[in-house]
Amino acid sequence: MKIKISIPTERIHNPIISESIIETGISINIMVANIDSTYGELIADVNDFRFDRIKNALEFRGAIVSILDRPIHRDDEECVECGACISVCPMNVYCFDVDWNVQVDEKKCIQCGMCIKMCPHGALKLGE
Repeated sequence: MKIKISIPTERIHNPIISESIIETGISINIMVANIDSTYGELIADVNDFRFDRIKNALEFRGAIVSILDRPIHRDDEECVECGACISVCPMNVYCFDVDWNVQVDEKKCIQCGMCIKMCPHGALKLGE
């Protein structure tokens, strides 16, 4: 499952991620990370069955953990198959098929919102 780990300003200089991994023995696959001296946010993939354990370890150290379970939804009536979403998606959620129709692999979505901003027809929204 994909999760978002937010590290608040007052905890940014603590080794929250590494300590949690060492303590639990649970590996996480970091897909996207934006960390600076004031704030940190990571998107990671973790085994569903181990989520609660790693979540507890991260939250014990001050991180905020949320499940990313609302993938992007495409309104097929509004989409004009322009491919603008393909060019900006960092996770390759979108691609053209052999007939030049846009295909969506929602399992890859990290809900960054780049495709929503780029879509000229407003055909993309976060799932409800």
